[in-house]
Amino acid sequence: MTDANTSSNLPPVGATVLDTTSNRVGRVMGAEGPYLQLRPLAGGREWDAVPADLHPLTGAELLSTLVAEANARSRRVLGHGPPPTT
Repeated sequence: MTDANTSSNLPPVGATVLDTTSNRVGRVMGAEGPYLQLRPLAGGREWDAVPADLHPLTGAELLSTLVAEANARSRRVLGHGPPPTT
C-alpha cells in the first residue's frame, strides 16, 4: 500500500471525506493504485473510492455527521431504530 500523502491533490491519511458516489462518510486510511481506501468513522470494513468523487468535510459537516451517528447508535440501544448495516 502506498501513502495517500504522495500526491498533493489527494486528501491526507486521516482526513474525513464524503464519498459522493455512495453518499458515505469515511476516514482516509491509505491509497491502493488509483483508489483511496476509506473506513467508516465508527469503524468497520474499508471501501475503495475514486479521489475525484471525494469531498473533504468542513468542521460543521463533520460535527453534523458525528451527531447523526451518535443519535442512530442511541436509537439502536433503546430499540427504536433499524439494526446496523454492515
